[in-house]
Amino acid sequence: MQQLADQFQIDFHSETYKDAYSRINAIVIEGEQEAHENYLRLAELLPEHQDELIRLSKMESRHKKGFEACGRNLQVTPDMEFAKQFFAELHQNFRDAAAEGKIVTCLLIQSLIIECFAIAAYNIYIPVADPFARKITEGVVKDEYTHLNFGEVWLQEHFQESKAELEEANRQNLPVVWKMLNQVQEDAETLAMEKEALVEDFMIQYGEALSNIGFNTRDIMRLSAYGLRTV
Repeated sequence: MQQLADQFQIDFHSETYKDAYSRINAIVIEGEQEAHENYLRLAELLPEHQDELIRLSKMESRHKKGFEACGRNLQVTPDMEFAKQFFAELHQNFRDAAAEGKIVTCLLIQSLIIECFAIAAYNIYIPVADPFARKITEGVVKDEYTHLNFGEVWLQEHFQESKAELEEANRQNLPVVWKMLNQVQEDAETLAMEKEALVEDFMIQYGEALSNIGFNTRDIMRLSAYGLRTV
């Protein structure tokens, strides 16, 4: 792994790197914080799974602390205002769905879209991360698969009655992800994270999740590419 980072000749302490890192680090911190809050909200909506969802929320809170330590290690102050704006639309969509009791939409946003986005970003980041952040991120990504699995299992068990809402939620929210990706393209590239690799890894993770829920190959191709033309 260190050899991969070395071949990119990354100067983790350059002002250019630290400037880009201040936004990327803030995004992962804010993403984990919002995931923490989202799982607590889901615990209210799914009281029969309350203990499991609270456990997931606590894991997200630990992840946040880990990524805060990554910023401190590089002496970078995360740009949290940027991160809050970055997540604003997706966060509002989750809140609106929760207020309407749309559990399926909430699970698609948090347990599928956000978790797949996080897994893809962490997978691409790990080979080019500084040694401290690599250890933290490797631990986090293992947990994210657990979080993805919760949504997959619940949605698979309720697939037939959830299918129409899943498709609508996908139409509404997946294009938001592509806009988010465009927003951080330059910063990600400064950290040696290629946009094409991020898109590819996300499509793989999201496609597998949709397959596990019950969608067929034709549906998966249509759903996972929705809004991709904006990238």
